[in-house]
Amino acid sequence: MKRIVAFVLVVLVGFAVMGVFTPGLLNGTKLGLDLKGGVEILYEAHPLTEGGTVTKESLTRTAMSLEERANRNGVAEPEVTTEGSNRIRLKIAVSTGETAKERDEAIQKIRDLMKRPAELQFRSSVGCEDGSYCNVELYGSDFKEGAAKVEMGDLNSYMVRIEVKDKRKLADASSKLVGKQLAIFLDDQLQSAPVVQQALTDGTAVITGQDSRQEAQELADIINLGALPLKLTEKYTQSVGATLGQKALEDTLFAGLLASVLILAFMVFMYRLPGFVGSLCLIVFVWMLLGVLYLMNATLTLPGIAAFVLGVGIAVDANIITAERIMEELRSGKSIASSLRAGAKNSFRTIIDAHLTSAIAGFVLLFMGHGIVKSFAIVFLWSIAVNIITNVFLPRYLLNLLVKSSYFTKPKYYNVKESEINAL
Repeated sequence: MKRIVAFVLVVLVGFAVMGVFTPGLLNGTKLGLDLKGGVEILYEAHPLTEGGTVTKESLTRTAMSLEERANRNGVAEPEVTTEGSNRIRLKIAVSTGETAKERDEAIQKIRDLMKRPAELQFRSSVGCEDGSYCNVELYGSDFKEGAAKVEMGDLNSYMVRIEVKDKRKLADASSKLVGKQLAIFLDDQLQSAPVVQQALTDGTAVITGQDSRQEAQELADIINLGALPLKLTEKYTQSVGATLGQKALEDTLFAGLLASVLILAFMVFMYRLPGFVGSLCLIVFVWMLLGVLYLMNATLTLPGIAAFVLGVGIAVDANIITAERIMEELRSGKSIASSLRAGAKNSFRTIIDAHLTSAIAGFVLLFMGHGIVKSFAIVFLWSIAVNIITNVFLPRYLLNLLVKSSYFTKPKYYNVKESEINAL
């Protein structure tokens, strides 16, 4: 009786915890572009200098820079893919608001954020007849990504320290500009015009004259975001409506709930007590995986949901393999307790081997994929980890409580008929 009480308490406490935290998990889960709506932008890449070429490597580096830039600015799981020889497609989930004006403002903000770095130039007035800054000395791509940092100078002043990829290029430019201004332009708008104090031969430079830390940080961000290998031109921008995303989410949830009910009913019908315990563990699995995604601050997309559903399928397989092994042991004439131990032991290696091979495939997708492929891989790998806890170890613990209570010692509770049992 104590084990029955323990089983009931574990189940009740577990479901009570899930009931309390589930609304927060669902409300706090971020949705991706395909579920929430957002903006899709197609860029065409061009060389920064005349006579240059767009290589596959430079296009890939530019796409990765766009993805990193969006991540650094809190954009929800950008999807960046290369197309053909010189195009990059960017999809970003964004809260587009209720009115047309709010949607336009949100989309324009994303467009401005993503295109700004491509227009970053460091110019001098050398050779300019009208005194303007017409001579481009350095481009944003000449600087190392993320190398610009804000530091404290003398008298509590702020400065920006930057680092270039080619020391000689900075040295040549600074040597001829000692005592002159090297202006920083963004989209042909002057941002800052610091004076070169000395030749810079170590590959680093310090920009002073910022009145506040915020001003210095903004300048550092402009330089960091400007380290793109190629110049990008927008070919078109498309707003993805949240209505379509909401419809996709509703259809997906309905299909998922329907499939879950059918799976749980099938497991209970086919495997009786192990199927019932497995159904409870499947519910715990879904809740825990949602919790992991919530704690990761991950963004849920349709590929993520696909990985989620695949994880449920693997969890079902783990429970079915265990239940089948228990049934086989019972048919061989062993007792319930012995069948449970032998079935759990014999199924463990099979289940773990299947999980390891699936995890290997997931890691390959994670490290070699981008965008939606990486999103799929992350959810898939976490589903494997959570599955081992909730559908390998937890069912064995709960079944042990029930079997050792001596209330479930008949073969029929495991869908095994007396006529199927062979004498030892």
